[in-house]
Amino acid sequence: MIRRATRGLAAAALALTLPLALGGCISLFPKQEPAALYSFGMTGVAPAQTQPARFTVLTQALGFDRIASTDRILTVNGNEVAYIKGARWAAPAPSLFASAEERAFDIVGGPARLVGPGEGRPDALLKLDVLRFEARYTNGMTAPPTIVVRVHARLIRASDRAVAGERVFEASVPAADNRVGPISQAFDQATTGVLTDLVTWVGSAAS
Repeated sequence: MIRRATRGLAAAALALTLPLALGGCISLFPKQEPAALYSFGMTGVAPAQTQPARFTVLTQALGFDRIASTDRILTVNGNEVAYIKGARWAAPAPSLFASAEERAFDIVGGPARLVGPGEGRPDALLKLDVLRFEARYTNGMTAPPTIVVRVHARLIRASDRAVAGERVFEASVPAADNRVGPISQAFDQATTGVLTDLVTWVGSAAS
């Protein structure tokens, strides 16, 4: 009887010790591979010749397509949406897009200067809504996708709140290959094209 009790205590002790031992041996379990991080927006674009700003623009809260507003890379195939496995943006897409917008006003130049809250009263307010930000597959999932970036812009005069201009900007850039690297490069090209046209338009619409 004593021997059985001893074995029972030993077994109970082993049952309590085993999870602790396994908890210290994390390397025995397979680890998830870290996701590769990518970025986009006005990368590798040389600044234009600077000129004195004639008016200031304050950007209002950025609207962004809900499904695309994460750090995952969105793909669309007909009615099906999915995210690319093992790849993420370096930050949520809206944050990267907002940073790219700021760089665009600095790089493209023109009469408009983007200002932040608390930098004085702006001459105009700019409201952007990113309607599409996706890798669109139209020829099956093995062929390279086309990157679609569509942005609705509304420019409002701060003096009387009248709409100075409203326009939709869109760029479609085919990826060179069906790999994440070329796909992210196409996102960068499409975003750069949209924001370059946007800054040019703001400069003329608010003049």
